[in-house]
Amino acid sequence: MKNAPPMLIARALTYCLQGRIHFDRDVIGKIINEDDDYEIFRKIVLDRREGQPREPGASFRVTFDFASMSSATNKKLSLIPIPFIIAQEGFRSKTWMIGINTGRFQGLYEFDTVEAAQRYWNSFPMKLMKRRSIPESLQHEISARGSWDGV
Repeated sequence: MKNAPPMLIARALTYCLQGRIHFDRDVIGKIINEDDDYEIFRKIVLDRREGQPREPGASFRVTFDFASMSSATNKKLSLIPIPFIIAQEGFRSKTWMIGINTGRFQGLYEFDTVEAAQRYWNSFPMKLMKRRSIPESLQHEISARGSWDGV
């Protein structure tokens, strides 16, 4: 029940009212070289609360191709699930990227723990994304470290 969409919206609204949500505009346009050159187009950070680890303990990376609509449209539509993403237990940040040469989307997330990152794979926002992606393009990995390339 605590991860039902209405509860996620309520939790996200609470974070907003507490002033804990920030967009990091300093990284927009930065290029990350993975198996493709990815350009960052958005990053959101949820400020740490008392009792949380000082640094994220896990990273979650997902890459995929959307099944329909243009990259520009999908970039805009990716704003819609933000409340559901930031309200996930242990969430710390998400960086949105697009492959310069391929148009593939990539999301880099930071969580407090590996367990929180593992739970995210079956979360409500991931279920939405899985429905919109080309199934065979979908790949994810979880790492017991903070972030990739200091993003």
